[in-house]
Amino acid sequence: MGSTGISTNLWVLTNRKEKSRKGKVQLIDARPFWVQMEKSLGNKRRRIGDPEDKEKDPDHIGELTKIFGAFKNGQTRTFTEDDPITHQPVKRQRVVSKIFDNEDFGYHKITVERPLRLNFQASAERIALLDDESGFRNLAVSKKKAGPAHNAEVAAGTARQEEIRKLLREFAKTTKNAVFKDRKAFLLKLREIDHKHRVRLAALEIKAVMAALGERDESAEICLDRNGLPEPDADLRDTETVPLKESIEAYFKREVLPHVPDAWIDTTKTKTGYEIPLNRHFYRYEPPRPLEIIETDIKRLEDDIMKMLKEVTA
Repeated sequence: MGSTGISTNLWVLTNRKEKSRKGKVQLIDARPFWVQMEKSLGNKRRRIGDPEDKEKDPDHIGELTKIFGAFKNGQTRTFTEDDPITHQPVKRQRVVSKIFDNEDFGYHKITVERPLRLNFQASAERIALLDDESGFRNLAVSKKKAGPAHNAEVAAGTARQEEIRKLLREFAKTTKNAVFKDRKAFLLKLREIDHKHRVRLAALEIKAVMAALGERDESAEICLDRNGLPEPDADLRDTETVPLKESIEAYFKREVLPHVPDAWIDTTKTKTGYEIPLNRHFYRYEPPRPLEIIETDIKRLEDDIMKMLKEVTA
């Protein structure tokens, strides 16, 4: 790991596991097994003791090998540590080995969908948003090079854009600027007026109109696809991580549905993954220092600073 302070994880992998280890993972917390380095290597100031390297060292490598070989859950060792409050050496017992099933580290990543709900209105403000839709802008874009044909194509596209705007203004007038909270009802009315004025909106043009005139509305009806199923709202899409040992359905009913009852799982997007959170399994709670000790430390530091300032200014 060079001279950085990044923690090192050692993996022991084999395809020849003994029967008792099959389907199991052993985690060993080797953080307490260290001696101070005689000379720091960048941010590294600790190393594992090895008598073969330095005769005075404790045999940390041998001890870790024993812990690995014993293969017992909850193995403990006693270590001398500095108390974070008193800064005095104290002996503490630490769990250094834990045994897990392979599945304990696995999870299903599920995609939670929520239905798209939109209202539609042909207001002047929303009609103006048509210019932001690529399908509408591209009507006045020519694929031909500069010349008469190019100019004619752009002119035709611009005329088509104005024809669609005029249709939507007529739609607003006919519906008295009504707000439609049902996409199907909006499209049926749009088709009716479209046929009356013989504009004949194409599929891409209808898509641009819906994008411009539509607005998310939790009180609106759910938008359905051609199969009559709820259409998902990409902006409301979320993911959840479900442990492999837990039922996805049970998790979903307990953790998701009480908060968003209209949600569902897109099972085609479910993925399986694994993660080994070492810090979580060997977490050590360190109580905060009492305020009086912090105050004493601050006072001591202030005194040290004043002494150094006096030496500089003397």
